Amino acid sequence: MNIDLSRRSFLRLSGAGVAATSLAAMGFHEAEAAEAAHVRDFKLATMTETRNICTYCSVACGVIMYSKGDLAAGEKAELIHIEGDADHPTNKGTLCPKGAALKDYVKAETRLTHPRLRRPGSDRFEEISWDEAFDKIARAVKDDRDANLIEKNADGLTVNRLTTTGYLAASATTNETAWATWKVVRSLGIVGFDNQARV
Repeated sequence: MNIDLSRRSFLRLSGAGVAATSLAAMGFHEAEAAEAAHVRDFKLATMTETRNICTYCSVACGVIMYSKGDLAAGEKAELIHIEGDADHPTNKGTLCPKGAALKDYVKAETRLTHPRLRRPGSDRFEEISWDEAFDKIARAVKDDRDANLIEKNADGLTVNRLTTTGYLAASATTNETAWATWKVVRSLGIVGFDNQARV
């Protein structure tokens, strides 16, 4: 089949072909739209990102937790993914095997989420409210301090020591929280003060 084209018609036809293929290459074509429909969005693109500290050891590595569910809209946030925080000065995005498995620890069915108390003579633990737990702890510390505080030593020097109560601090914490914990414990006069990293 012979097509009789002038030079001008050939250039018009070629220009129209270039324009059509250019538009198709830029996405204005059904095939491009169909291909784009099969491409998944990044899984974490619509998640809420929360930075925190790993709960395991005393290194206090930074982690980023991704959850779905808008708390502002009254939805419950569900943890989807945990990874190391690349901007954290301690671990620079890396995590040990325990830190990398934090999501399973957080979502474990056996994880305690409320305070529990075993009352005297009981053979089981029962859940109590946070307010009740804080009240019981504060009352026990106050009663012990009132009964056992050593205000002066044998030489008459004021020491304000409480040797009958001990305090075990968490190691996966910030410097600010550690400083505040130290100040509270020492202001009570507690001498037995240690950190979970040494236990």
